Amino acid sequence: MSTIVFVHAHPDDEASQTSGSMTRLAAEGHRVVVVYATGGDHGTIPDGHEGDLAELRRTEAEASAAVTGAQRLVWLDYRDSGMTGWDTNAAELAFMRADVEEAAAQVAAVLDEEDAEVVVGYDWHGGYGHPDHVQVHRVTARAVELAARRPRYLEVTMNRDAMRRLFSAAVEAGQLPAEHAWDVDGPLDDGNPLGTPEADIHWAVDVMPWLDHKRRALAAHASQPDAAGMLQMPEQAFAAMMGTEHFREEGRPVGMVVGWPFA
Repeated sequence: MSTIVFVHAHPDDEASQTSGSMTRLAAEGHRVVVVYATGGDHGTIPDGHEGDLAELRRTEAEASAAVTGAQRLVWLDYRDSGMTGWDTNAAELAFMRADVEEAAAQVAAVLDEEDAEVVVGYDWHGGYGHPDHVQVHRVTARAVELAARRPRYLEVTMNRDAMRRLFSAAVEAGQLPAEHAWDVDGPLDDGNPLGTPEADIHWAVDVMPWLDHKRRALAAHASQPDAAGMLQMPEQAFAAMMGTEHFREEGRPVGMVVGWPFA
């Protein structure tokens, strides 16, 4: 059996982006390890919560791992940077300011400890431009180069063309007012549009058989409105948006393959 390491920026990112693949891997007997760059300490503080938000979010990540079957969680000692332009970007331990070599060495140490065969990071702009997600891309790509045994390197991303088709279909069917449709080609946190064009994606993974696990992994992060909002989507819309996970893999032939990249 293989060991696959997923590198994520904050708790709940694993639930929305890769929990379907993680669940299948664990169910097939593989070892799943998640590295979190930060504790998500600049997420939303739930009403009535007193105490450290990062500790709460670590507890939620452990609950998510119980759903997906992830066997080990690793926490790097960096702080959530917040969105682009926030004062927290300048904090001393903000992940976006981390020395890439230093952070990559920590991830590479995990890859070596686990003798990992595959590592999963983010696409070049972190899917939607969040500075911590962009830094995950830089750090993971460098960690692959530093690892004693160079693992296969995949980048989770979002299929921009599929999202555009989804919103267009919802508007045409009268399920969504046109003014509420998300412009997936519009600028996001770093000025770039969402995700990756389908032509630049290499793998589409059908996670419909594990969609309930994906729901439960998201529900584990109950403190965060983004996770809660996804769970409020109608069942059909949730399946359409969450039922496929997409990955890039440099060096593969052009063209998206519907299949299983972890075989």
